[in-house]
Amino acid sequence: MEKVCILGMGYIGMPTACMLANNGYEVIGVEIDSKIINKLNSGKLHIDEPDLKEIFLKAYKDKKIKVMAELEKSDVYIIAVQTPLNNQRKADLSYVISATNMIKDYISNGCLVILESTSPPGTTRNIVGDIIYRSTGLKAGRDYYLAFCPERVLPGKIVYEMVNDDRIIGGINEESAKKAEMLYRSFVKGKIITTTLEVAEFVKLAENTFRDVNIAFSNELAIICEKYGINVWEVIRFANLHPRVNILNPGPGVGGHCIPIDPWFILENIDARDTLIEKSRYINDKVPFIISDKIANILVGYKKPKVTIFGVSYKENIGDTRESPAIVIYNELTKKGINVSVYDPLVSQFKYLLSSLEDSLKDSDLLLLFVGHEKFKEIDLGKISSLMRNKNIFDTRNFFDQKNVGKYGFKYYFI
Repeated sequence: MEKVCILGMGYIGMPTACMLANNGYEVIGVEIDSKIINKLNSGKLHIDEPDLKEIFLKAYKDKKIKVMAELEKSDVYIIAVQTPLNNQRKADLSYVISATNMIKDYISNGCLVILESTSPPGTTRNIVGDIIYRSTGLKAGRDYYLAFCPERVLPGKIVYEMVNDDRIIGGINEESAKKAEMLYRSFVKGKIITTTLEVAEFVKLAENTFRDVNIAFSNELAIICEKYGINVWEVIRFANLHPRVNILNPGPGVGGHCIPIDPWFILENIDARDTLIEKSRYINDKVPFIISDKIANILVGYKKPKVTIFGVSYKENIGDTRESPAIVIYNELTKKGINVSVYDPLVSQFKYLLSSLEDSLKDSDLLLLFVGHEKFKEIDLGKISSLMRNKNIFDTRNFFDQKNVGKYGFKYYFI
């Protein structure tokens, strides 16, 4: 049995650890947050994700996984830490650097090192590989194996997609890629394609940038259609009847830990300006500000106006609020002197106060439907109407039926 050490027990590191632990490996999870360590070692998860609890408890009860702050000598080291943006829209690789510095003195001939953290091209070779070489003299591809294997999963379906999605694995040489392929093949049912480090790094960025650019197109269509007085939802619905057209829906901005971040990683190390990628980012970033201005205009003349935000996760049917544009909207409305309350039955932790359905709607002048959780379909519009002071709905997702909303006396606004 091989021993695997995974640094970072987040949305990717934790499920990966469970998968490997349940497929023949002894797994050490390394985490710097003592609260997470204590929780996991007592058999409790810190992440709410379908099917994850089941595979975690199996690994935990079989004593195939343990979590600690320190490393143990292992055969495989997987770095699955965060790579956020800094204030200059550059990749903050401090977590990757810190993790590499943690493992460097544990690496010996024949070890496998894998970076899973989404990173700008060249990070695996020039950051991880270089730190190890300068510290130990061990050269990647000669003395140990070095690979990059990005995740391609959707929150809410992480466990399913980790098993069934195809994986792209880049190696500093063919042997490194094949060594990593053998590890992931223990639980991956999808195809595994091997390539170079830089191609694998870029593929991950290209996938999310593709989505960002296409979302920007739909958001710009919405902005232009409004100037013409045209319903963008009808335009998209009819345009998509064309067999080679698939326009995405507009929305209140782009959130999450990948799509609003990865495009900047593509541009980080090249001298390029006025690119389609950059312009798309700016379009998607400005949408929350446009929506905030629209809401402020709706509420002109209202005394001590209050807005209730329904849903603050970055996408529907999950509780993840990372990089959610709802935070931008909340801040902008507050700056405009508007009181804001938040109701999201799926979110347990948020930057601002979360309220119950009743408290969030009490004396509210406008309901902002930010994200369309299925649970919101269970709420009676009549009850919402009875709790609000003024009956305005701003629907950013084309979620409500406009005619049905009108029956309850609501004024209906939409993108």
